[in-house]
Amino acid sequence: MDSAETLVANEIPHSQRLINPALLVIDMQNDFVREGAPLEVPDARATVQPINRLIGKFRERGHPIVFTRFLARQAPDLLWLWSPQCRPETKCCWKDHIRSYPDAPHPLQCAQVIDELAPGAGDVVIDKYGYGAFHDTDLDKRLRALDVKSILVTGTVTQICIEESAREAFHFGYRTTIVSDAVSSFAPDLHAATLKNFAMKFGWTTDTDTLLQWL
Repeated sequence: MDSAETLVANEIPHSQRLINPALLVIDMQNDFVREGAPLEVPDARATVQPINRLIGKFRERGHPIVFTRFLARQAPDLLWLWSPQCRPETKCCWKDHIRSYPDAPHPLQCAQVIDELAPGAGDVVIDKYGYGAFHDTDLDKRLRALDVKSILVTGTVTQICIEESAREAFHFGYRTTIVSDAVSSFAPDLHAATLKNFAMKFGWTTDTDTLLQWL
């Protein structure tokens, strides 16, 4: 009998939580992470180091690494109501739009993953036009082609794109762990509530040091 039929979530051994894992790095883009960015999440900069540690381990082990990039639509869109920075006045996360940031030595493409976490040649890059990494993308198809069974979720923003993507992963059947010190938010209360709620019904939350030991 499968362990999922006899055990509850917290009894699942870590080896079974991390079967054929992929690392998902969500929306660590210039327009979210850089100083003075239109949708700046200052705490995201503190997650660069733990995310890089996980990237290093995944590359060492040959496990897949997936980066997502949120792209704002360049025509009126429902999302503009909640993120007016995506409108033409600011062009937050518009594809190929160039912007200067106080902490960058030269202008950068605003929707690109930050240089500190630049995807490698063998990494998967998924562009999305909404919050969830699986919604209207080929992410599930690409993960299944790589025989991925579990996902570690990192990036920003915890209660928006992280939560949406991690819940989607659960519904697609992936054993999913949010890496608690490798995700970030502009709202500490919502960050904490999201991690608590996710661990109740959708997956696990664990810190980087623990995951590196398990890997």
